[in-house]
Amino acid sequence: MAQFGFENDIHSILKLDMPITNAPMARWQRKASSSSSSALNGLSPGKSANVSLSSSKTPSKTPGKNKKQTPSKMGGDRFIPFRNSKQMDVASFLLSKENEPVDTTNTTGTSESQKAWSMSLNGYDIEEAKILHLGGKPLNAPEGYQNNLKVLYSQGATPASVKKTRYISSTPDRILDAPELRNDFYLNLLDWSSRNVLAVALHNSVYLLDASQGDVTLLMKLEREEDYICSLSWTKEGTYLAIGTSDCKIQLWDVYNQKRLRSMSSHTSRVVSLSWNDHVLSRYSGFLISAAKDKNLHVLVGLKYVSLPPSGSRSGHIHHHDVRVADHHLFTLTGHSQEVCGLKWSPDGRYLASGGNDNMVYVWPRVQEGTASQSVCSWSEHQGAVKALAWCPWQPNILASGGGTSDRHIRIWNVNSGSCISSLDTQSQISSLVFAPNYKELVSAHGYAHNNVVIWKYPALTRVAELNGHEDRVLSLILSPDGSTVATVAGDETIRMWKSFEVDPVKKAKEKLVKTTSRAIHQSIR
Repeated sequence: MAQFGFENDIHSILKLDMPITNAPMARWQRKASSSSSSALNGLSPGKSANVSLSSSKTPSKTPGKNKKQTPSKMGGDRFIPFRNSKQMDVASFLLSKENEPVDTTNTTGTSESQKAWSMSLNGYDIEEAKILHLGGKPLNAPEGYQNNLKVLYSQGATPASVKKTRYISSTPDRILDAPELRNDFYLNLLDWSSRNVLAVALHNSVYLLDASQGDVTLLMKLEREEDYICSLSWTKEGTYLAIGTSDCKIQLWDVYNQKRLRSMSSHTSRVVSLSWNDHVLSRYSGFLISAAKDKNLHVLVGLKYVSLPPSGSRSGHIHHHDVRVADHHLFTLTGHSQEVCGLKWSPDGRYLASGGNDNMVYVWPRVQEGTASQSVCSWSEHQGAVKALAWCPWQPNILASGGGTSDRHIRIWNVNSGSCISSLDTQSQISSLVFAPNYKELVSAHGYAHNNVVIWKYPALTRVAELNGHEDRVLSLILSPDGSTVATVAGDETIRMWKSFEVDPVKKAKEKLVKTTSRAIHQSIR
């Protein structure tokens, strides 16, 4: 009973005698008033507008300032968005991830769990859906994706558009000392045989370098100290070497027996260039062309290995000789007026090209016994001595020539038409030219003022590479029998070998397979 009496006392204390006049309107009253106002708004719009405006205004605390409008909260409640279970899981995951301590030891498990959450929530891994990448390869399109717009730029290059470029080393593969080398622009002191033996003339001696083994051998030495070697030329088989000397002689040596076969005197001055004709005539085993400072070109022909041809001299005449008879002079060709310093046979053996200190280039037909011959072509466009001559191996009718210090131009000639195909100013003296068949390029050796070797793309004559290293002018340049290496000799008394044309192993294997197959077919037909 006492408990019920206590509760009655509490209720009597808390009971109000009268309503509170300044208390805020109850919630049910606000709803009722809003419903009534909306009903009035439908009956009298003008009146409801006035009532809403007056109810929405609040007095300003500072007189004279603009009154601030605040939106009315009458008749509405705050917006509570609807969240499904998946969104609630994401929110709880983010809150737990933000508050959990960082574990540096278990990075793999964390990344896997994050990836699993990303796949379940987003349908893809968010780490792989980046718009920008600072490094690495670009993203590839999904499998089966086709771009119908055919955009010009793609993310990745296709294998067909990737162009492979070979590496050309700027340093020589080997450097050899060449003491007492004569620094004379007109001499031809270097030649490489088909058996991979390099011959070099050092003053009055000839040395042989076996490029395969690296062995160096002294072949010969002139008797008089004041005499010197002027030119060298190997036969096609690589067994015999012709040597032109300053005492107006030509010596023929059997290299592997180290024996001099014969010595011939036909010039009245030094023999500065030699060139073998690799194509045998009906009665003769070959021709060796020799050019001398006496301006006469002589042809010495004979049987077996003793077959030697023309030599150039200061009078500009070419003399043909038959060494088997006493009266060896057959006929004379007139041409150069000064020293003939360049001689080259064409690959098919049809033409002989000669260049001289008179800035002239002549092309002579192959000599036949008992017939006289005139030059096929003659060009006078060069403004300097023409020592550098090279025939194109894959286009036998194309001849390249290079001028000296006053000219510095490489000119490409078509013997069939007699015209100049192209011309290029190299800005440097040209001492040697050679075609590189492995990449269809032209290589030039230069003297003053660059003293370098340049590789040109043929026939565009665009610069491919520049080989520097010689400290003096490059005097001669020769290509190895496999076409992969260029040997240069310069006035700095060094020989440098540049391995710049090595064939791709895949391409080399294919060429070898083609040659083997064609040889087998030829043998089966025979």
